[in-house]
Amino acid sequence: MFNRNRGLRRVAAVASISLVAGCGVLSGGTGDSGPIVVGTTSAPSTLDPAGSWDGSWELFRNIYQTLLAYPDGATTPQPDAAHACAFTDSSDRTYRCELRSGLKFADGDRLDAHAVKYSIDRIRAVNAPSGPAGLLGSLDRVQAIGDREVVFHLNKADATFPFVLATPAMSIVDPDDYPAHSLRKDDSVHGSGPYTLKSYDEGKRAELVRNDNYQGFAERQNDAVTIRYFQDSATMVKALRSGDIDVTYRGLAASDIVALEAHSNTDLQLIDGTGTDISYLVFNPRDPWARLPAVRKAVAQLVDRAAIAHTVYKDTVDPLYSMVPAGLTGHTTDFFDDYGDPSTSKARKILADAGITQRVPLTFWYTTDRYGSETAQMFKELKQQLDDSGLFTVTLRSRPWKTYVVGYQKGEYPVFGRGWFPDFPDPDNFIAPFVGEQNALGTPYPAPVITGRLLPESRSETDRGEVVKEFEEAQRILVDDARLIPLWQGRQYVAASDDISGGEKALDPSTIMMMWELHRKTSW
Repeated sequence: MFNRNRGLRRVAAVASISLVAGCGVLSGGTGDSGPIVVGTTSAPSTLDPAGSWDGSWELFRNIYQTLLAYPDGATTPQPDAAHACAFTDSSDRTYRCELRSGLKFADGDRLDAHAVKYSIDRIRAVNAPSGPAGLLGSLDRVQAIGDREVVFHLNKADATFPFVLATPAMSIVDPDDYPAHSLRKDDSVHGSGPYTLKSYDEGKRAELVRNDNYQGFAERQNDAVTIRYFQDSATMVKALRSGDIDVTYRGLAASDIVALEAHSNTDLQLIDGTGTDISYLVFNPRDPWARLPAVRKAVAQLVDRAAIAHTVYKDTVDPLYSMVPAGLTGHTTDFFDDYGDPSTSKARKILADAGITQRVPLTFWYTTDRYGSETAQMFKELKQQLDDSGLFTVTLRSRPWKTYVVGYQKGEYPVFGRGWFPDFPDPDNFIAPFVGEQNALGTPYPAPVITGRLLPESRSETDRGEVVKEFEEAQRILVDDARLIPLWQGRQYVAASDDISGGEKALDPSTIMMMWELHRKTSW
């Protein structure tokens, strides 16, 4: 196994040696010279929060503000633009927030309760096809009381609502600058986050500078950050090695991670953090073959997750046997418990018992530019595993993300791959988005026990540690249906030059980078 903790230990070793030698390591704070340059392969699709339910949130977290967010070390939402928030009724249907006093947007305009109400109402009014309106299914109406009080009236009990408010999707925008019923078209931003967007070159770079009007929990360790967007991991790592960028935070390929781990004597550090992103297969019930339970279960019986994790991803991901990843309440290993190790004989029996004796033709679709450069290799591995069984004939097809999304929303793909970076760190977010007649996958999945009983029961429990039973039962249903087959759970890697600190604190529970934690080391 690879030594994934080497990067963290190396950071500690550098600090210890420096102290012994009489050369201390201190935070660069606001005295840093020049912006910290961060590389990523995750470019925003839009600068308007009402239009994005994707990786654009990485930028939003740093330039917009939400009522709640995650200070360093927090695993539950804490006040940011809000001074305090709480459910104020016994049924968890009234959620009340009091804003901080004197809030302003970066341009000096006042941020008040009306702006919050406007921002949330606008998400649903715009209702962008790729937007986050679906996160607000439990919201009935928003009420602004005076300048500083906002009340959210829910149509049902929903203990996950504070988590929703903490997503960058719920970023607060200036009503004077964002149309109520349409997306903003230009590349300007009017937010109240730790940084303001000084300049933006779509697909290439975003220049962030300190927002002096910001009031919130973020203690900025730098004055400016430049984010550079790359098309692939190799080019990004080359820029890191040459000193053109200081940090990478999304999109490192497995081969580059392994290479960084292997060369510990370089001037680079690799920080390994727990991830909750997952990869999985979706079966379309409209397809004549994918709609058959026996076909789906035979695929589940043949998939070799360990081979995918080792051969394709070089052990930088972990095999996953439930839709809820390890580390979250309700995680199970039901797929392994039911199917055990991959077995052609067991898969053949599953098909034969359903009267299927011919070789089953299936077309697997994947996106070419969304989930990393290993995606195509993973689907080739899946094809080989299924084809070699003699039970399937798999055809592979692919598209870039923008057209790929349109295809699966129209139900064009018999079987397709998806990845999921959580909206918030709760098991609800790994089940609710994928079930029901209208879901995030565009393939209706009526699961009445989950949607009608288990999710409502779990959402009435404010202590999220007490929902194990509901989510174990929900996952049991998912395994029995085999409409969704989990493949792997990711890890989060931050690679940085040795003169950068804060990388180990910079990822929030949703694995979004808080740029304000990064700083340069300075000596006395």
